[in-house]
Amino acid sequence: MKVNILQRIIVGVILVSICLAGCSQLSSLIPQRATPIPTLEGWNLIWQDEFDGDTIDPANWTFDIGSGGWGNGEAQYYTSRPENARVENGILVIEARQEKYEESYYTSARLKTQGLQDFQYGRIEGRLKVPSGKGLWPAFWMLGSEFNGSNWPDCGEIDIMEYIGKEPDLIFGTLHGPGYSGALGISQWNRQTYNIADDFHTYAIEWEPDEIRWYYDGELYHTVTRTDVGDREWVFDQPFFLILNLALGGILPGPIGLDTVFPAQYLVDYVRVYEPAK
Repeated sequence: MKVNILQRIIVGVILVSICLAGCSQLSSLIPQRATPIPTLEGWNLIWQDEFDGDTIDPANWTFDIGSGGWGNGEAQYYTSRPENARVENGILVIEARQEKYEESYYTSARLKTQGLQDFQYGRIEGRLKVPSGKGLWPAFWMLGSEFNGSNWPDCGEIDIMEYIGKEPDLIFGTLHGPGYSGALGISQWNRQTYNIADDFHTYAIEWEPDEIRWYYDGELYHTVTRTDVGDREWVFDQPFFLILNLALGGILPGPIGLDTVFPAQYLVDYVRVYEPAK
């Protein structure tokens, strides 16, 4: 009789432990409340994507599709498949994969707000985690909304953030326009004392009619004014759309490293756009 009671006690303890473990695992699957968006002094939030849903919002983002090098000798084929772009746990995941697809041996994704959302002036900010590896080229950038596939650089380009895996401690911001594009773009490098790919960081520009400023984790590191382009045309007084992409190889990042690990993920916590408070 004493043995039966002891057995029942042991079984009861085991069942309680299983229940508690199961409840704990279940609670970890329940979506947590989104972190409140902090008030940014001097700015009013006018548009955002926090990627808190189950899918990429088609009201905000569409895709570039295909290969052909994209003007830079890049190796990837851009797709709209969930294998290459999806939302997971409140994060936009842009994933580069080493696989045979169409005429390419790599796939990735390039999302854009073209035809859906465009902006002129304000603060454009993203919290991003770039992937590490030679040949990887994640970017957060903008093109003039009049871009038609053949009028670059006259349409203007604002590179809020570019990162190349062969320089793991370096990011840079660049302005491209007529007469100051490609290698002649007005650019500033920002070198750190650590591998930038190890964590999320905040990248932003503050864009005014005659000036654009670049920020990394809240610190100003680059400024370009209308005066800086000299007698060349300042084309940054028109609406622009946003782009998030992960390119592979090409002129700037160089060859894809044999030790670069795939799949490689470029993670986007949020993108927010502010206007000056009045």
